[in-house]
Amino acid sequence: MVTARRKKIALAIAALADAIQIGLFPAFAEGALSIPDDALDAIVALALLVTLGWRWRLVGALALELVPGVALFPSWTLFVATLPAEVPLIPGVVDAGPG
Repeated sequence: MVTARRKKIALAIAALADAIQIGLFPAFAEGALSIPDDALDAIVALALLVTLGWRWRLVGALALELVPGVALFPSWTLFVATLPAEVPLIPGVVDAGPG
């Protein structure tokens, strides 16, 4: 699990990357054949790796980004949004667990 703060930072990185890819679609449409797309994906993957630590989902998101035309789908944002975040405990409240 990641802290809520790290998840917010990672979500901002991912959303910005997806917005750039969608906004500049002609430059990113070719997937792995596009040098700007490869550069952006490498930078985003590295930034998310530093922010979140190693996650197998990161490999899946990077592989998905290399498919031509997938840049229109916000896969970086989806990757970060599906990560569980730690929920801070509220003093005085006892967690009864699941169920």
